[in-house]
Amino acid sequence: MEPFPSDRIQLPRNMIENSMFEEEPDVVDLAKEPCLHPLEPDEVEYEPRSSRLLVRGLGEHEIDDDEEDYESSAKLLGMSFMNRSSGLRNNMSVYRQNPNGSCSVPSTRTMVVCTVVLVIAVSLIMAIYLLPKCTFSKEGCHKKNHTMELIYPLATNGKLFPWAKIRLPPDVVPLHYDLVLQPNLTTLKFAGSVKIVVNIVHVTWKIVLHSSGLNITKATITSAGGHQAKPVEFLEYPLHDQIAVMAPEALLVGQNYTVNIEYSSNLSDTYYGFYKISYKDENSKQRWFAATQFEPLAARSAFPCFDEPAFKATFLIKIKRDEKLSTLSNMPKKATTPVTNGIVQDEFFVSLKMSTYLVAFVVADLKNISRETNGSLVSVYAIPQHLNQVGYALNTAVKLLEFYQKYFFINYPLEKLDLVAIPDFQSGAMENWGLITFRETTLLFDSNTSSARDKKLITAVIAHELAHQWFGNLVTMEWWNDLWLNEGFATFMEYFAMEEIFPELHSDEDLLNLIFKAMMKDSLNSSHPVSSAVQSSEQIEEMFDALSYIKGASLLLMLKHYLTKDVFQAGIEVYLHNHNYGSARSDDLWDSMNEITNGTLDVKKLMKTWILHKGFPLVTVVRKGKNISVQQEKFLYRVEPENWTSDASYLWHIPLTYITSSCNFTHCTNAYLLDQKSAVIELPEEVEWIKFNVDMNGYYIVHYAEDWKTLIDLLKKNHTALSPKDRANLINNIFNLAGLGKESLEKAFELIDYLNKESSTAPLTQALFQLSLIYSLLEKKGEQQLAARVMHRIEHLLGDKIDQQRWTDDGTLSERELRSTLLAFACTHNMRNCRTTATEMFEKWMKSNGTMSLPSDVMKAIFTAGAKSSNGWEFLLKTYSSSVSEAEKSKMIEALASTEDVRKLIWLMQNSLEGEVIRAQELSHIIATVSQSLPGYLLAWDFVKENWEKLTRKFHLGSYTIQNIISSSTSQFATKAHLLEVKSFFESKSEESSQLHCVKEAIDTIQLNIQWMERNLAKLQELL
Repeated sequence: MEPFPSDRIQLPRNMIENSMFEEEPDVVDLAKEPCLHPLEPDEVEYEPRSSRLLVRGLGEHEIDDDEEDYESSAKLLGMSFMNRSSGLRNNMSVYRQNPNGSCSVPSTRTMVVCTVVLVIAVSLIMAIYLLPKCTFSKEGCHKKNHTMELIYPLATNGKLFPWAKIRLPPDVVPLHYDLVLQPNLTTLKFAGSVKIVVNIVHVTWKIVLHSSGLNITKATITSAGGHQAKPVEFLEYPLHDQIAVMAPEALLVGQNYTVNIEYSSNLSDTYYGFYKISYKDENSKQRWFAATQFEPLAARSAFPCFDEPAFKATFLIKIKRDEKLSTLSNMPKKATTPVTNGIVQDEFFVSLKMSTYLVAFVVADLKNISRETNGSLVSVYAIPQHLNQVGYALNTAVKLLEFYQKYFFINYPLEKLDLVAIPDFQSGAMENWGLITFRETTLLFDSNTSSARDKKLITAVIAHELAHQWFGNLVTMEWWNDLWLNEGFATFMEYFAMEEIFPELHSDEDLLNLIFKAMMKDSLNSSHPVSSAVQSSEQIEEMFDALSYIKGASLLLMLKHYLTKDVFQAGIEVYLHNHNYGSARSDDLWDSMNEITNGTLDVKKLMKTWILHKGFPLVTVVRKGKNISVQQEKFLYRVEPENWTSDASYLWHIPLTYITSSCNFTHCTNAYLLDQKSAVIELPEEVEWIKFNVDMNGYYIVHYAEDWKTLIDLLKKNHTALSPKDRANLINNIFNLAGLGKESLEKAFELIDYLNKESSTAPLTQALFQLSLIYSLLEKKGEQQLAARVMHRIEHLLGDKIDQQRWTDDGTLSERELRSTLLAFACTHNMRNCRTTATEMFEKWMKSNGTMSLPSDVMKAIFTAGAKSSNGWEFLLKTYSSSVSEAEKSKMIEALASTEDVRKLIWLMQNSLEGEVIRAQELSHIIATVSQSLPGYLLAWDFVKENWEKLTRKFHLGSYTIQNIISSSTSQFATKAHLLEVKSFFESKSEESSQLHCVKEAIDTIQLNIQWMERNLAKLQELL
């Protein structure tokens, strides 16, 4: 899945959750009998307190000698205590009664036995009390013999639910699904039936699977070879989205059974599951569209299923629809048959073995263009009025599909590949096998309104999703803790493929900027390892972040450069061949690489130091003659010492690379594996300068100690001695070190003094990013004069460059992109005569009623300037509603959100949340843009607070959109009052909200901003 917006960027643990079949140790073995009861003894466990469960069983009544009490409690717990209770009852007579009615003194033997029994009983109670995952009644001891009780999940009907864990039991596996669906785009409901063929791995009386929000009306089970479907009881436990089908007899190992379930539901009004979308057709008439988004946990809301990635199965899908509409699914259509008047049924071929989150279907009025390549038909679909914008996507998809097949040495295994533009879509795209769904802005290219950046975005997202057809679809991570195997690989391949096929796009510069942003997140104590143990839905959603995508890709990039590209490619081939149509863990990838390195390098040992640990190293370099001392430590912003988790002793195995003044071409790159705290590299000769982390191909920051002065001088005298990426890397590193207090801000400003000679996009963009962060902090803190001096410094460095930009679309793609960036920045901050020129062009465009063609690369700058006036803003909004170009609308949205009119900003955010004029998919982008301006940053936070419940209902807690909204609305706070407000707000919400990684990250960021201001405010006043 590709997150959105284009700035792609849990409680951390150091151990991979190794297997979906790994069982937690049983808490208490309450029954030894091997009886086949619906609640099997090995499933008895204590339920966490957060579960909304009723308490029954032992402890509700006094425990006395009455056999009936033992029997009823035992029945409730699903096991028999009869033998034990009678045995216990027989031994209750410690004091024997004499015939005359008086009691005799107990014997010594009896006393010893009682003492031993008492010690054992106390020990057991203490052991149970100290066990994790236990919950005890807080109501106190109301009766003399009150005992602590087990807490079991109760199903919705009040009966015991036979499973208490979030993960499904491993005793039943699905083999095949027959799914029939009938969505109604008038009533906006759907009916469905599913037949699931399952195989029994361990003897059981129950089949536990997922279902969410489905109204189940009938459930039956059929044994293999049996012809009669037997009705079964089914239990529902909504807290875990689980249902249990209770078999009338034991389900035997090795046998296949078919579970039949009939159900109905509403089409979702969120972006998850089987959801509805409204749009206007060519005649401005409202039409409905139904599409799916199942990753990570929403297939269960469209059909009952085993909704975990390792439970792969085949799928036969049939969809009943209005004959005027069309349907698409993962596989090609096999047949269409009439059902009733005006309704037909489309049947699709049986799928390959795949995970539930990759199942997809679309019901809509769509048009397409197609082309065949290597036996597969590639098609791009859109609503009819957008059909003229799909040509670029088709050409790009065909080129990329051909490239991946050659690179992986595995053909794309399906006969068709559909790419569909969805009018309302939360993420950037979704890699459903054979049916990739896209947001319209990431698939549609309009030659009149799409800029160089738009073209790059579309190419990147298609490249990402096509890479998933192998990484994710053919080979899938076993559980969500290893999501990076899907997303890190797809991100890595996206940029690698673009460099190979579309070198003119300079996509490597984009990856560089994304890595810089991911490192900002990873440098906080709230970060998490790339591979992190996850269980809850919020934890799983939060794995879709910059670390899984960008850090994952960066680590693969580093490994590719260290192993060499041929060894790396061979390792990938082995991995895909060894695990195709199956599931994998991180170790499987390293084992595949080790098959190729054949003992010359232990890739697993090297890479485990990176994926099982959060953060990254800071390498300090000291040069003395020919000897270069290198030392590693953790790069970490320490914002709250009492909460700081120390990793001082942690060692990364760092594949260092470096170039020197004696030879600074790429082929002269030297490598050294730093697997100790420190080491000395001896050069063959003394050199004038040395630069580590060549082209930023490694995931670490370098501190040059005394050598910073040498590198600053080099940039002033001959900046082209280093590559553009190396120059951007130096700018990033020195500003980060200044933030850490390891280097002075003065030296960072000194390093960028060379920028008036710079012409490459990567270093200019990075410098602009770092200076904009400082400007924003000062502006929001009320230090307007100082902020103006920062802007004056930017103008001094980049003013000539801004003046050189032409208001056209000519030049290379890289030049065009730099033009977009510089002019949009200059117009936003009223620099040079940018806003005057842009306003004149906007007024001409407005006079033509929006028909005049504007250069696409500077369109955003023109719209932003035009939106400053009330008339211009209103005209933009009117034009937005009628525009058919998604690229143009995207630029308009950003301009509308850049106004300084508070009422307009509030209206814009509110309207987008409601999804009337502006779609809810735009909301996170709108909030991010509003947050940038002085009047907007407090409004954005107030909006988030006031609408928190609506936001989390629409976008789901932990989702990438919620992460972005929290980050953008709080990241510019730099006062203790705001820190307290943000902390208090999230603490007042549910535990799930307050424990989100993105909330902890927001708090860390505010603390860091406060610390930065305290450390640098006085210095800035001197410097500027």
